[in-house]
Amino acid sequence: MVEGIVYRYRAGIAWRDLPREHFGPWQTVWKRHRRYAADGTWDRVLARVLSDADAAGDIDWNISVDGTINRAHQHATNTTRLDQDTGATSNYKNLPDSECEPAGHGIGRSRGGLTTKIHHAVDGKGRPLAVVVTGGQRHDGVILPQVLADIRVPRVGGGRPRTCPDAVLADRAYGSRANRDYLRSRGIRAVIPEKKDQIATRKKRGSKGGRPPAFDAGVYRNRNVVERSFAYVKQWRGLATRYDKLAITYRAAVVISAILTWLRQ
Repeated sequence: MVEGIVYRYRAGIAWRDLPREHFGPWQTVWKRHRRYAADGTWDRVLARVLSDADAAGDIDWNISVDGTINRAHQHATNTTRLDQDTGATSNYKNLPDSECEPAGHGIGRSRGGLTTKIHHAVDGKGRPLAVVVTGGQRHDGVILPQVLADIRVPRVGGGRPRTCPDAVLADRAYGSRANRDYLRSRGIRAVIPEKKDQIATRKKRGSKGGRPPAFDAGVYRNRNVVERSFAYVKQWRGLATRYDKLAITYRAAVVISAILTWLRQ
């Protein structure tokens, strides 16, 4: 069953095209994935993998955060959406409750058309710790608190799960004062370059502009690991282009790719 789910997203085929002789009825594979996505099974599997890695001291807590935009196929955009008109109404049955399916099904309208965005927080070796899916028009910087809130690594043998990284490496899109204040309030080191307009404003104010925020260029060089993480995700054709109508099933597939990233290392 798991092999069938992975095959479908790696190949980017329709569920009905799953080879029956290898994976059984496609309905069984789809329903199991749909159920596991809604009840959090895939998230619990990832949490267990992260817990074992943390117990072995294998997680580099200097994390990198970024987002990538993927096109939404027409098959993914014909559900009923209250936030914007995307065409035909849905004949989709038993849509999940609002508490597990985001508004607009995580699809938005940007310059590239109807798109979805995957936000990743990865450890220093490029392995995902958190996965958030939003509409493609959402600004990366605004989602930072939500991405960090998704980091939750249970402790082996009990105790409070770890939710706070040592440092956050991110590009200028995350360099707002609100984000820096948020990281400072949680005791997280911000390794984020200053925006050009912020530099100009600070210099214009002279001595009243204050000091520039601390920035370690040497540590920042490792931020590219999150780009490599997205490169692996986009090797899966069913993730590089979104065919899923529901955000929870699409996000669950991204979580599966994260699980396999950890297991193959």
